[in-house]
Amino acid sequence: MARKGIFSDNILPAGKAEADRPAPRKPDLMPRGAVGALQSSLARMQESAVQDVDPALVDDAGLEDRLGLDSTAQKQLVESLRTYGQQVPVLLRPHPEKRGRYEIVYGRRRLRALRELGLPVKAMVRQLDDHALVMAQGQENTARQDLSFIEKASFAAQLQEAGYDRPTIAAALSIDLPMVSRMLKVGTAFPLPFLRQIGSAPAIGRDRWMLLVDALKAEGAHNRVHAFLNRPEFTMLDTNARFEAVLAKALAQPKAPTPAPKAPPRRLSAGDGTEIGQVKQTPRGVTLTVHARDADGFDQWLGDNAEALVRELHDRWANHRSEGKE
Repeated sequence: MARKGIFSDNILPAGKAEADRPAPRKPDLMPRGAVGALQSSLARMQESAVQDVDPALVDDAGLEDRLGLDSTAQKQLVESLRTYGQQVPVLLRPHPEKRGRYEIVYGRRRLRALRELGLPVKAMVRQLDDHALVMAQGQENTARQDLSFIEKASFAAQLQEAGYDRPTIAAALSIDLPMVSRMLKVGTAFPLPFLRQIGSAPAIGRDRWMLLVDALKAEGAHNRVHAFLNRPEFTMLDTNARFEAVLAKALAQPKAPTPAPKAPPRRLSAGDGTEIGQVKQTPRGVTLTVHARDADGFDQWLGDNAEALVRELHDRWANHRSEGKE
């Protein structure tokens, strides 16, 4: 008699007909975990889909990648969107703390223009943590041709201040580590409010910014520059001209203080009115001059008796001073 498998779950009582075997269990139509996979797939499709979002529901997030607002370029963008509509979607993420709201990842200028026009913003919405947000923002910035050197350098400095290491900064900006170091040397040299006042300065490269870094080390340069930033004529300049004007102020050599006018020498006369010499007083001392040609020997006598005469005068001065203190 053949042995039945010890792990068999198909053992029948003796005499039971084959036809009486219970039907094998049919496999599920969907394997275990398929519902989760389907939900993930739907979520990915939703992230790739472009949807209309009310701009009022979108908050700012990430780091500041634009230094100042070019009003002319923004007006051109508004008119383009008014005429042709929004062709390129922005990227949003669900707000991590406020249900039903979003945070902007990139596309801030488009969002601002659409708010002005009162139109919904076409957006892709993706689940991103803070690290993925700045990576997406940085890589999108790299693809833009109109981002200036100082805007990229400032973005790198903000990433470092937020705690990201240099390899992450390099990956976010698609640059190598030596370039990260060069950008940080400039980006960390200036506070963000100062850079906002200058603006993007697209015509100014790294060498000119480094020149400003060095120029601001000179004594008094900071005071000269900040005084100029508060002057009305500064705001009338475009962003490149602002940089050049600030650099000129930093490099300017301060004018030496104008010396006080020199007092003319006083004329010394004899009892009969004849001039016998001059006395000149300066911050460095007093000079008595007796010209030999007009002195008739007085100059010689004065030289011979100068010690006794000066001692007598000094004693008179000391007595006068002591009397004044009583």
